[in-house]
Amino acid sequence: MPTLEEQLLDVKIRAPEEFSAAADAAALENARVKYLGRRGILPELMKQLGATPPGDRGRLGKLANEAKAAVQIAFDARQKALESHQTSAAEALFDATLPGRRRAVGRLHPLTQTMERVVSIFQQLGFTIAEGPEIEDEWHCFDALNTPADHPARDLQDTLYLKDGRLLRTQTSTVQIRIMETHPPPIRIVAPGRVFRRDEVDATHSACFTQIEGLYVNENVSVADLKGTLDFFFRELLGPETKTRFRPHFFPYTEPSFEIDFSAASLGIKNKEWLEIAGCGMVDPNVFKSVGYDPERYTGFAFGMGVERIAMILHGIDDIRLFYQNDLRFLRQF
Repeated sequence: MPTLEEQLLDVKIRAPEEFSAAADAAALENARVKYLGRRGILPELMKQLGATPPGDRGRLGKLANEAKAAVQIAFDARQKALESHQTSAAEALFDATLPGRRRAVGRLHPLTQTMERVVSIFQQLGFTIAEGPEIEDEWHCFDALNTPADHPARDLQDTLYLKDGRLLRTQTSTVQIRIMETHPPPIRIVAPGRVFRRDEVDATHSACFTQIEGLYVNENVSVADLKGTLDFFFRELLGPETKTRFRPHFFPYTEPSFEIDFSAASLGIKNKEWLEIAGCGMVDPNVFKSVGYDPERYTGFAFGMGVERIAMILHGIDDIRLFYQNDLRFLRQF
């Protein structure tokens, strides 16, 4: 049987030969495990050093370390050579003359595009953007807007309540109240954002949708200012031939109140002469009293519209649910 010294010398020669013969990374790994693995040939031989005579232990220990170092160097060299060969092969397949691959570029969601378009028009008229929390209290969402707990209008805006009594806002009118509580007139703001109601989801309703409201408060603000502002807005948004009409309506926080229709023919919509698009009115004096404004000195108007409604009209979309399904076939059209 070969002595320990002979076996160490044999490993020092045979292991590098097998590493050099490995054609790929898998074969090289098998050879490494054979010689250097936990139960490989070299570790098993080194375990025998403890049983050698004390006079030979130093010499054989040095030989074992030299063998291990030589085997490791041979493995590292072959591994580097294989990696270099793979890199060279990949580079050989690369054709620098081929056209590049375009990276897919995202785009804004159609509702965001519509919101930005609406806001930019009002900014031309001197309105600034105001924002507020989506989780609100009853004071800002209802009471300050002339809608007490026993008011029937609350049934139309039933919402989602949290365990602590707060709620998800039903309209961005809450932002108007917060601005008036902290800023004296004049005020000219638009408040975009998400709102929530307990609506049954169908082609024209959603429990979560996007709204934009506006408020202008100053001395001597009249219905003429309201109509002139919104006439300009809808002509800019829908085209210069657009006509609007104001129909009497009821909102608890405005008096008088109006629904706004626009001439459907201006967008080429058939079988419809007028389409409803927004609501508005002069701010009710009770709202001014709730925020500490003098209703004898100040007047103002407010308006609100759904961004989904505008986007559906502009693009001929017949189902509001398409905005929330994240279907790229739909979104890539905008």
